[in-house]
Amino acid sequence: MLNNIGLPGLLLIAVVVLVLFGRGKISSLMGEVGKGITAFKRGVSDGSKELEDESHTTKDVTPADVDAEKDKV
Repeated sequence: MLNNIGLPGLLLIAVVVLVLFGRGKISSLMGEVGKGITAFKRGVSDGSKELEDESHTTKDVTPADVDAEKDKV
C-alpha cells in the first residue's frame, strides 16, 4: 500500500499536515527533533569515550590465593 504513494501523494500529505498543525507548530517540532538527535549523538560519543578509557586501564583480577600458590611451587 505504501509503495504506491509517490511524489504527488507525499506533497498532498505535507500540505494537509501544514494546514492542520500550522507552520509554527511544525517548526518547533522539528527544532525539538533536531535537539534530540544532537543529544543522542553526544551521548553515543560520550559512551564510546568511556569504553575507550576503560579499555586502556588494565586491572589485576588475579586472586591473592593464586599468587601465593605460585610462590610455593
